[in-house]
Amino acid sequence: MNTMLRKSVLGIAGLAFTGGVFAGPVAAHADAGPVQGTKPVAVSVQGDKLIPHGVQGAQSKITLNDEQTANAKAIIAATKKAGLPERAAVISIATSLQESKLENLGHLGDKNDHDSLGLFQQRPSSGWGTPEQITDPEYSTLAFEKGLKQVDGWQDMPLTEAAQTVQVSAYPDAYAQWEQQAADIVAHNWNS
Repeated sequence: MNTMLRKSVLGIAGLAFTGGVFAGPVAAHADAGPVQGTKPVAVSVQGDKLIPHGVQGAQSKITLNDEQTANAKAIIAATKKAGLPERAAVISIATSLQESKLENLGHLGDKNDHDSLGLFQQRPSSGWGTPEQITDPEYSTLAFEKGLKQVDGWQDMPLTEAAQTVQVSAYPDAYAQWEQQAADIVAHNWNS
């Protein structure tokens, strides 16, 4: 390939990359379709406010049923009640997507991880609260976010690091895969 053509191709690739970095989360998923029960949302500040570090790794996405959507809205309402910004709701929802797929899980018998319950798979034996409290979406969100507020610099951390610091999971990088869907849910529901 001649030098002029190579420079042109590399220049176009550089522009495409730069455009992707700046438009990133909004543009990258514009054609992915809405989460069930939601409408498409155009949020120009999403990259700065909701996903300040960009997404890390491949992203997962599930279609939400009415219960999962209600739980996501409960997380957002609790975040607002705590006086925390939208980024806290993104981290909370991504954590719940990883831990329970936004389902308020009761005791799962042999499939259960110790005594983990609720949206965040919090454990009564670890001091998160009673089983009744942990399975209350508002309480469990406020408990998770209380832990999040105790993490120095959580606002400036990649999502998976902030979530892992609170949750202490055996799979510390797993939260990252839900960042885009969590941001989309928050973008759609924060002002509704």
